[in-house]
Amino acid sequence: MTFWSINIIAALVAFSASALFGFALIPFLKKLNFGQTILDVGPKWHKSKQGTPIMGGFMFIFGSLLACCLGYSLYKKYLLGDLTDALRNNLLRVFTCMVFSVAFGILGFADDYIKAVKKRNLGLRAKHKLLFQILFSAALLKILYELGDKSTEINLMFLKFDLGFFYYPIMLLVIIFVTNAVNLTDGVDGLCGSVTVITMLAIGTLCNIYSLPEVTIYSMCVAGAVMGFLLWNLHPAKVFMGDTGSMFLGGAFVAVSLTLHNHLLLILVGIVYIVEALSVVLQVISFKTTGKRIFKMSPIHHHFELNKWSEYKIVAVFSLISILAAIIAIHTAYRFMPIID
Repeated sequence: MTFWSINIIAALVAFSASALFGFALIPFLKKLNFGQTILDVGPKWHKSKQGTPIMGGFMFIFGSLLACCLGYSLYKKYLLGDLTDALRNNLLRVFTCMVFSVAFGILGFADDYIKAVKKRNLGLRAKHKLLFQILFSAALLKILYELGDKSTEINLMFLKFDLGFFYYPIMLLVIIFVTNAVNLTDGVDGLCGSVTVITMLAIGTLCNIYSLPEVTIYSMCVAGAVMGFLLWNLHPAKVFMGDTGSMFLGGAFVAVSLTLHNHLLLILVGIVYIVEALSVVLQVISFKTTGKRIFKMSPIHHHFELNKWSEYKIVAVFSLISILAAIIAIHTAYRFMPIID
């Protein structure tokens, strides 16, 4: 059994488990009345989505973790010999990525629970959410350091510069920014899921280039599980991933990306997430300083909605951008022949 055949099997299991879980989860969420509350600030036609079940992210969380266990069992049985220190560290990196993803998913679940059960539209208070994000992000950086990533360089491949101690607070901000950027991308049926399938496939391929095949398996499992979820989430969505799902995906993307210690590739692969978040930042700055808005509405996918783009068109265009960015990232990685320390 080859490495890529194991990845394909794991991804198919993740896809199937996630998709099939929807048959049980969606009726259960409806029974509990865990539906989405649509605020008046959004596009008016979103009101038709009122009551659509949230917390659908449990589908791909379950699917990806289940498939990951299977994938590593096959990997260990057919491809691994004796565990060297390097292999142990790689496996610990994978476990760290999984725990970090789940930790952010739990934070998202708390947010969804407050919205659905407590009927408080804004969910967790911002200061509480930020506190946990700081703690989780600091723990991720600490664990990666203990596993051997002691470099304090910002790696842009063609340019590297050492920040010393300041690397860690800066990366703390990067982790929080990017995980929340993934969350902001979840605003149109199928958008966050479609983009994430592409980004996780791309980052998984890059991990293999960087001699981190164990991390690749996790990435492929997440991609496969999200594809299964999309069967229920493409327009018109029968379920939303909620913050439970989007925060899990944000955590997965950031954690896997950081194992590469290549910041240029993180930016390239995650370009759609980053643009979505920057559109919010620019909108707020512009409105507070000039009283004018740059976009009709932010995040930017809502701007295109208000310009009469259909949800299908938004998903297609944003996914195409992700595909092009992924191709550029993989080409760049091969060109610079990266070698992990």
